[in-house]
Amino acid sequence: MKYKIAVIGATGFTGMELIRILKAHPYAELNMLTSESYAGLSVKQALPYFNTDKLLEKADLKKAGETCDVIFLCLPHTKSAAAAAKLLKFGKKLIDLSADFRLKAPKLYAKYYGVKHPFPGLLKESVYGLPELNAHKIRGAAFTANPGCYPTGAILACAPAVCAGLVKTAGIVINSVSGVSGAGRKMKTEYHFSEQHANIKAYKLVDHQHTPEIEQELSKLRKNAKATVSFTPHLGPYNRGIITTVAFDLLKNISTEKALAVYKVFYAAKQFVKVLPEGVLPEVKNVAGSNFCEIGLKVNTRLKKLIVVSAIDNLVKGASGQAVQNMNLMLGLPESAGLLDLGMMP
Repeated sequence: MKYKIAVIGATGFTGMELIRILKAHPYAELNMLTSESYAGLSVKQALPYFNTDKLLEKADLKKAGETCDVIFLCLPHTKSAAAAAKLLKFGKKLIDLSADFRLKAPKLYAKYYGVKHPFPGLLKESVYGLPELNAHKIRGAAFTANPGCYPTGAILACAPAVCAGLVKTAGIVINSVSGVSGAGRKMKTEYHFSEQHANIKAYKLVDHQHTPEIEQELSKLRKNAKATVSFTPHLGPYNRGIITTVAFDLLKNISTEKALAVYKVFYAAKQFVKVLPEGVLPEVKNVAGSNFCEIGLKVNTRLKKLIVVSAIDNLVKGASGQAVQNMNLMLGLPESAGLLDLGMMP
């Protein structure tokens, strides 16, 4: 059986990645692809690297709800909530790739996204779609809020240490570097080649909108251990991938070997997370184009700290690949369907 799929907002980077992945998915049929900028053109005309004549059309939410089994919303933050509210009435599987339903506290959404949440009553209906932690809730769910790309890399790096009680959950320091595709396809001066090439810069220190998302999810992992993080994102001079470095204060003495063992056990049944051998650290090139996350770590015995590094592709595991992983769980399909291709090297 093939499920009919709609991608609302198919010509942004996340929509394009969904097309790339779903074209080869054994259980998916691309039924509706929408684009406000390219409506009326074929996919091949708008996105020449996809050799398909399927037409892009204006978003018709009623048609999507009536004719499709699964709907992916690839709309901007603060714009997606209204579309989700309409689509949920049709009872189909809905996966939102925006931030509109990730935060469960409306006050935090208003603080970090600058607008009052228009549908706070729907926040409790969405499941946070990080499969490595929430697969039991995602299976059979009707509505999934896909995680942010930075939170995906950060939470996967943190979860085993937090769950095992190895580290303090207050004052976790997280630094991430993302490829420029994380900013989307929109044109801004700071994303031009001459601005970003051979350059790296930090931005949104202290108050990045992904900070409360990371804290929200880490705080669920250990009873009475509220997580607080200092998160600093950086923009790097490359296309895709996020590398994240986390510094924890250890609560107990532990060797690198034993810390690695904790991570290996935690992710033993999670096929998209690779815990690397001691002395080997993640690289964005190793995961580019794939749905895999690499994790490596080392204990700093002098400072009694645990340093953990993760690498993901921001557009795949950090967005569209994870969205398909969620779709697979929601439909009762093999979790890895359509997602086991290796990445692109070089």
